[in-house]
Amino acid sequence: MAPQGLPPSRMALLEMLLGLLMASCFTFCLSHQNPEFALTSPGKSRTKEVERKETTAEEGLDSEILEVFHPTHEWQALRPGQAVPAGLHVRLNLQTGAREVKLQEKDKFRSNLKGLKKGRRLDINTNTYTSQDLKSALAKFKEGAEVESSKEDKARQAKVKRLFRPIEELKKDFEELNVVIETDMQIMVRLINKFNSSSSSLEEKIAALFDLEYYVHQMDNAQDLLSFGGLQVVINGLNSTEPLVKEYAAFVLGAAFSSNPKVQVEAIEGGALQKLLVILATEQPLPAKKKVLFALCSLLRHFPYAQQQFLKLGGLQVLRSLVRAKGTEVLAVRVVTLLYDLITEKMFAEEEAELTREASPEKLQQYRQVHLLPGLREQGWCEITARLLALPEHDAREKVLQTLGALLATCRDRYRQDPQLSRTLVSLQAEYQALATLELQDGEDEGYFRELLGSIDSLLKELR
Repeated sequence: MAPQGLPPSRMALLEMLLGLLMASCFTFCLSHQNPEFALTSPGKSRTKEVERKETTAEEGLDSEILEVFHPTHEWQALRPGQAVPAGLHVRLNLQTGAREVKLQEKDKFRSNLKGLKKGRRLDINTNTYTSQDLKSALAKFKEGAEVESSKEDKARQAKVKRLFRPIEELKKDFEELNVVIETDMQIMVRLINKFNSSSSSLEEKIAALFDLEYYVHQMDNAQDLLSFGGLQVVINGLNSTEPLVKEYAAFVLGAAFSSNPKVQVEAIEGGALQKLLVILATEQPLPAKKKVLFALCSLLRHFPYAQQQFLKLGGLQVLRSLVRAKGTEVLAVRVVTLLYDLITEKMFAEEEAELTREASPEKLQQYRQVHLLPGLREQGWCEITARLLALPEHDAREKVLQTLGALLATCRDRYRQDPQLSRTLVSLQAEYQALATLELQDGEDEGYFRELLGSIDSLLKELR
């Protein structure tokens, strides 16, 4: 109801003012109590709200202390909010649904954890490199390595120069000290002169031969010995009345003959073969005969012409007498080994000629003139070799068995007529059967005694 006493126009104006005031108050209250009803732009208000939430989250992270995970070599469950260093093994446990972490096997990333303290934020490097960056870095690395290698080489060369001096400077110093640097040739000449001098004592001659043997092992030095007549001087030493001179002269010759055809030819022409056979056929100390037999073997091996001369000079008879003598078992084994080598040499030469399809190679023609197997049969070597099976050493028996096998084609009928040989082979078969069984028990599938047993079995099979 309108107040009494006011004119109607004033009353209408007052009502209008009251309505506007009430509307303003309502609008003001809504804008402060609920943002959804604020009179602002919807897009701008949403953007400001997102920014406000991010700022609040960052402030929360800054104020929050992250707990760093400290790994071990055992799997550990990772709790929410824990920071995991790089380089660890991480897996998801399908039974519990939790993530588990442990150190790598080689602990390559343990050093990454040393600088971390509890509560410090982890820094993760997210830099990436292009292929060109990597190529450039690799080129610089190689260049640096080459420079470093060059520096090391120069340093090493400088060190070598400090430690060693040029040969010219050393020669000058030696000349000042009256010391002369000798070549091998000069040394051999000096040793031959010392050995050949009538004023040298027996000890000096033996010492000269002993030193000379060291040098003639080299093929070039042995051939140089021919150039100044040194080989003939040593060959003539075989005529000495002193057994030691014969022994060491043969020692030098055996080293010079070995695998040296040029020296072997000169030795045959110089009469070395005859002198060696004479020593073996006469009474001499056993050490001297050992060295002489060594020189004979070196002269005959791989030299068919020398083998021909050996047969013509009655070499098989000399060796037969040597083997039959008492106390010469060591020499007997060496003789059997020599015969085996000579037989197999000729066999290999024939096989080589068949493989190469050469009708008459010179080497094969020379071997065909060596009638060794008929001579062995005639001189009774079938029986001599069979008797050597009684030697007690396994190594000696092995060599005898090899020679018996090589002579089988030539001596088969005589082997079958020899009952003692059959008994010896049967006895050895039983002995080596037991030894081979022990080898098998020790885990040796292909042992030494099994090989010997196989050789004996093959001989017995051929003789039945």
